[in-house]
Amino acid sequence: MGKPQNFWLLKTEPGEWSWDDQAANGGLSKWDGVKNRQALKNMKSMRVGDLCFFYHSGAKSRRVVGVVSVVRGWYEDDDGGGTVDVKMVGEMNAAVGLAEMKRDLKDMDFGLLRQPRLSVVPVEKAVWDKICEMGGGYEADKVFGVLPQRG
Repeated sequence: MGKPQNFWLLKTEPGEWSWDDQAANGGLSKWDGVKNRQALKNMKSMRVGDLCFFYHSGAKSRRVVGVVSVVRGWYEDDDGGGTVDVKMVGEMNAAVGLAEMKRDLKDMDFGLLRQPRLSVVPVEKAVWDKICEMGGGYEADKVFGVLPQRG
């Protein structure tokens, strides 16, 4: 029997790496540059098939914009750091902003709300489902050969 699927949130400044950059790169990229020990520990726990919210951080952007899946677990990269490879699954039908999450998830245990500076955050299944519901689910981009998903 396989291990259960885990869920994560990956934060990025859109000026450094955006959802559009992810799409322009064929939907596949390394997720690297993480320095925080707790975030690194979270990355090391990621497994192939785990799903991740793609979250734009920054003063004007704070929102979940899409979903990626882990296609290669933790490995050391050429720079001596660590990385995981992720592939675009689909864009949220409606981006889910931080203010909405603070309001609608205030009674749920969500690391983003407890540790807002952490760049790789585990997401409980109930929180994952609620954010998907809030955003109207996510649609897979047919270019990447993935069937549409709903929250």
